[in-house]
Amino acid sequence: MSMADLRDTRRDFLKAAGLAIVGGSVAARALRSGRAMAGETAAPPLSTADAAASSGPADVNLRIGPVMVELAKGRTISTTGYNGSSPGPLIRLKEGKTVTVEIVNDTDVPELVHWHGQFLPPDIDGAAEEKSFFVPPHGKLRYRLTPKPRGMRFVHTHVAAFSNLYRGTYTGQHAPVFIEPANDPGRYDQEVFLTTHEWEPFFTHEEMDAPSDAGDGEEREEAEEKREGGKPNGWEVGYRLFSINGRALGHGEPIKVRQGQRVLFHILNGSATENIQLALSGHRFRVVALDGNPVPVPREVDVLQLGTAERVDAIVEMNRPGVWVLGTPRDDDRKNGLGIVVEYAGSSGEPKWETPPKSQWDYTLFGEDRPPAKPDRIIPMVIGKINGGEHGFNHWPVNGVVFDPSDLSAPQNAPMKLEKGLRYRLRFENHSDDAHPLHLHRNTFELTNVEGKPTSGVMKDVVLVKGFGRVDVDFTADHPGLTLFHCHQQIHMDYGLMKVFDVV
Repeated sequence: MSMADLRDTRRDFLKAAGLAIVGGSVAARALRSGRAMAGETAAPPLSTADAAASSGPADVNLRIGPVMVELAKGRTISTTGYNGSSPGPLIRLKEGKTVTVEIVNDTDVPELVHWHGQFLPPDIDGAAEEKSFFVPPHGKLRYRLTPKPRGMRFVHTHVAAFSNLYRGTYTGQHAPVFIEPANDPGRYDQEVFLTTHEWEPFFTHEEMDAPSDAGDGEEREEAEEKREGGKPNGWEVGYRLFSINGRALGHGEPIKVRQGQRVLFHILNGSATENIQLALSGHRFRVVALDGNPVPVPREVDVLQLGTAERVDAIVEMNRPGVWVLGTPRDDDRKNGLGIVVEYAGSSGEPKWETPPKSQWDYTLFGEDRPPAKPDRIIPMVIGKINGGEHGFNHWPVNGVVFDPSDLSAPQNAPMKLEKGLRYRLRFENHSDDAHPLHLHRNTFELTNVEGKPTSGVMKDVVLVKGFGRVDVDFTADHPGLTLFHCHQQIHMDYGLMKVFDVV
């Protein structure tokens, strides 16, 4: 496609969608890697196409720029965040009510802003692989979006980091988004939004999630046996500090509750690479939604599990007065900050931690027994691992093909065509010992089989497939255009675990 053709295509989209670029030129929509590395070729300036989108105050303002995150006394992190903080302030939207969004980029590099979990056109979804618009360095991007579906979503950067631990989701660029339904019965007394994140990343050869993410007992032993015996693993990412809502455990304000309250927790795992568990000492969680979508069968659990980018909505009955820790059962990570204090009115003293009962997280707990609808087509998605060895990076093929995000025109990156309106089953088979939080843009999918257990009714946009595990998910190709699938662990995404679909 020539540059003139590209300009015409983009101008046509502006007329149709009411999108406008202001404040200078916009970076090219994935002419090369598009994953927002410095030095990308810029496209020519675009004219304003819609007065409502290009003038007057925006409904949602998002400013990308340097922030200081004071995790604890004497421990301040310099990073990039949204609207002066990390996580960025909660964004509340109304389902179906169109808003104008203005994004300002105060950094020296182009950025991508992904509205995770929403049904948006690919041009504004915030992924270079979908040919989305960039936010130019020291420039602005304006567009309209219609928020949907309802529930807990979030917004985050979608640029590549590769070996740069100061880019992408390693930074503080994330913020919770809550899309309010048209009618909310409000069966709770208090809402609490929590976002977890990790800080001071470093490279290591230690496999950070395995073998615990492969399960317990026989599953764990099987994962150990299947490891590439004695062969050095490629680079993994570890962290020195952890936080909830930008504060390490014991710092910042506690969550204040009263006996008898029903508290609705909206929890987001905002990590770049970490799959986590959370428990609240002396209490149980009644899970009512996963990834913002109500579950068919709410259940009580002692421990929540969230893969990278997963969200859980859970109600806790406040029936045990005291000062407690809501945090990870992993002692080292909790000591390094992954927790927050919950304080009952009238209680004082040091926060208490009680190790929760051992339990296995199982998506099928929240599903229905009825068989799922039959798919029109099944797409095998076999995930492999090419060991990078010492001083190298592992690569992650899907069906034997490693996606190359440094060259989006590479033949192996060609989109797979899907037919609009058909129901597709993605059959994930993880042939690696790493757990993978797998995400499909611009859609929700239904879990239909988890480790051999049929299920239905659980709707998500990220599913954690454990080491050597298998999960089937179904979705209907309702949204035309390019749709990105990838592992939400930054290092896995950057090194090949991606695929693009094209719904026509």
